[in-house]
Amino acid sequence: MCYNDKKYKAMVSSDWNGCLAPCGPFDCISFAYPRLKSDLTDVFRQYTGNFISLGEAAGQIRELLPDPITPDQMDAYLDESYTTYTGVPQLIEWCSSNNILFMINTTGMIGYFQRIFAKRLLPRVPVISAHPLVRYPQNTVGSFRVYELLETWDKSENTGEVARSQAIPAGKIILLGDSGGDGPHFEWGATAGYYLIGCMTKPSLDNYCRTKAIEINLRFGLDYTRRERASLREELQINFMDLTDTIAEMVRS
Repeated sequence: MCYNDKKYKAMVSSDWNGCLAPCGPFDCISFAYPRLKSDLTDVFRQYTGNFISLGEAAGQIRELLPDPITPDQMDAYLDESYTTYTGVPQLIEWCSSNNILFMINTTGMIGYFQRIFAKRLLPRVPVISAHPLVRYPQNTVGSFRVYELLETWDKSENTGEVARSQAIPAGKIILLGDSGGDGPHFEWGATAGYYLIGCMTKPSLDNYCRTKAIEINLRFGLDYTRRERASLREELQINFMDLTDTIAEMVRS
């Protein structure tokens, strides 16, 4: 079923890396080509800190890559490393059962999600907004709509287009993000009257929002503006199903 064939009453548009899952958008590349890990980490820090654009970051990565990431390489990475934070699959299923459109809106790779859904590692979502740096010719699992995200500000355009297509009012839209790469999404959402949730909030997002006088409505999970980086074990103690009360209250209001 295409998401346009269903009427949703609210919407969650969420980043993925470091927000719903303890991984980076380029981890699948460093898994396939371990010698690139340091360079990829530098590129990631530059664009999440808003020192370079996502387009510039993608250009640098294309120059680093000796060959494209194949589906087999992506599958090997997922078999070895795939995980989400606790309760994320259940939160997606809960949203679906309550007619809330859950959109993954990330600088991660389209091909990464193609293989996740092909391997049935995550409940189906109606919309994915992601980068085409890695993308496979066919989406064999069908029914989710794909939006290309070439720059961080495309998160806003893609969220807006989906919201308009469903006529979802601003008071029923929630944005989730963790780092400075989500700053433009939050800035746009604050202007539109959306509800902003910082998940595992990083200093780069906090700095962006303070500089732009943006209020983060809720800080969920570990707040890295107030503590050092935690272990994965500590992060996995956070249950994303605890967000359902906040979302349900917004839907009712």
